[in-house]
Amino acid sequence: MALSPVPGGSTVDAVLNQLQAEVSGGAWPIGGRIPAETDLAAQLGVSRPAVREAIRALSHVGVLEVRRGDGTYVRSSADPRPLLRRVSRATARDVFEVQLAYDVQAARLAARRRTDADLVRLADLLEARDTATEAAEFGAADARFHLGVAEAGRNPVLIEAMRFFIQHLGEALRTVRLDHEVPEASPEAHRAVLDAVAARDADAAARAAAAVVEPTLAALDGLIADAAGTSADDR
Repeated sequence: MALSPVPGGSTVDAVLNQLQAEVSGGAWPIGGRIPAETDLAAQLGVSRPAVREAIRALSHVGVLEVRRGDGTYVRSSADPRPLLRRVSRATARDVFEVQLAYDVQAARLAARRRTDADLVRLADLLEARDTATEAAEFGAADARFHLGVAEAGRNPVLIEAMRFFIQHLGEALRTVRLDHEVPEASPEAHRAVLDAVAARDADAAARAAAAVVEPTLAALDGLIADAAGTSADDR
């Protein structure tokens, strides 16, 4: 198959669809290297960041593999688009349920493996999170702190899973900040995670990470239950 310029609109999705079609159709065989970002951007008529984001998404789900200094290679011909669509339609509760699982293990590993440099970086990320005022800025800053904890744990699979998940986490956190019925985890709750990681107390770090997420998740569960009850009453 030949790549063709993508129409306007959802550029990253359009790029991803064309890249996946090249893989699924056999134009890019497993083990082969795909064209460089600059070449793909020129053929598709889009920016390099759009190409990079599509490659990143396909890398996170195992279709492509980015090798630093070498290029991007095909790892699998499986089509991940149904999975990506399901993730894109996830509710805030879905996202926080996954975050709870990821964050607890990330904090536990960070407490065991962190360096002094990690602590400095996490403190900076936490300050950026605590001083963010606009909802989108806050969501992105909070998500970066959670990813930073995972990076301090140095488990490459967990880190990549978090990187794939981080956009959805940021959007969910933005939603929470705008919805005054859902409690937002306090700076003190996040500080407790950092303090436990600094103390190398894995159990305390896991408990603190859970305490950040669980109140929000409980509130979302309550709102869903209330909405279901109201719907039943209306019938």
